[in-house]
Amino acid sequence: MKNTLSKGSARIILAYAMYACMAIPASSQQTFNPKDYQYTAKEWKAIVRKSPDAFFKTDEAKRIAENVLAYQRETGGWPKNIPIHRPLGGELSIVLGDKNRLNDSTTDNDATILELTYLARLYQQNPDKQYKDAFLKGVEFILAGQYENGGWPQFWPENRGYQVYITYNDNAMVQTLEIIRKLRDGIAPFNDLVDDSMKARLAQAFDKGIECILNTQIKVNDQPTIWCQQHDNITLKPAPARSFELPSFCTSESCSIIRLLMELPNPNERVKASINGAMTWLDAHKIHGIRIEQFTNAEGKPDKRVVKDPQAAPIWARFYDLEKAEPLFCDRDGIPRKNLSEIGYERRNGYSWYNQAPESLYKPYEQWKEKYM
Repeated sequence: MKNTLSKGSARIILAYAMYACMAIPASSQQTFNPKDYQYTAKEWKAIVRKSPDAFFKTDEAKRIAENVLAYQRETGGWPKNIPIHRPLGGELSIVLGDKNRLNDSTTDNDATILELTYLARLYQQNPDKQYKDAFLKGVEFILAGQYENGGWPQFWPENRGYQVYITYNDNAMVQTLEIIRKLRDGIAPFNDLVDDSMKARLAQAFDKGIECILNTQIKVNDQPTIWCQQHDNITLKPAPARSFELPSFCTSESCSIIRLLMELPNPNERVKASINGAMTWLDAHKIHGIRIEQFTNAEGKPDKRVVKDPQAAPIWARFYDLEKAEPLFCDRDGIPRKNLSEIGYERRNGYSWYNQAPESLYKPYEQWKEKYM
């Protein structure tokens, strides 16, 4: 479909530069042609999260809000990976035609979370009832998706395959709980948007979510460790997702969960045991003496490989197998492997197999221990 730009196209590019912190070199800006501009979902995230409050008073912010309202499904949620700020032009009727879809509303890849945040920030500067109504509809979508066990699927109300599982991947459930907590506590920009009866519902949903987190934590010899990217919505056990995402110990998403738990005031003994167990596991499974190197392979393509380096900072594999807790790698064939070099070029370079996320937890963990242990 041809992208038809509105008269506000020039304003939108200026708005990105001013309010969304776009990194366009000065030399490029001088010859910039809006017709050639490619709008991205990454930019949409920057607009929502990095724009100053002043931006939400502008006509451009209101124009984008029309898109946010247009993309909102009747479910109350939004689809993912959409550059919602892109001028719709003649595509508006197509977008509106998808409003009744039941199978693409999600919190995956920051969807719904971003749109709710945008509407909340916009409403603080433009208290228009339509923005608040759309926001509250989104909150109802969030509450309606929660399982009785406290978890959330990846998509709802309709889902298929692994979409039904409790989803920590991409921090979907953690971000959902963070918005719920901010609404419950009236933290800006989510203040003045819900009444006391809604806050009571949100408080109950938050508590159930924390209970789910504690119940899904993987235990080894009755000791709490970390979490998988997704857990079965019935048994609560680690569950698979895509063919290369096997049931496993997952370090990256577990870090966001640990950080959320450490933010709980006056943690009970179960929460304390959960945090301590997870940090003990992460510390025991950090890898020394290697780093990930970018290089050009024999075919002239950019590639990745693991190299030995005694001076390298500690690193963690994304996945560890559930049997021996050893680093786990997998290609689209679903066969587990022990080394990054054993999987094909596409998955080796198209996925994050190592990370240093746990390193950022050590300082706040020490502060948390001083306060509560």
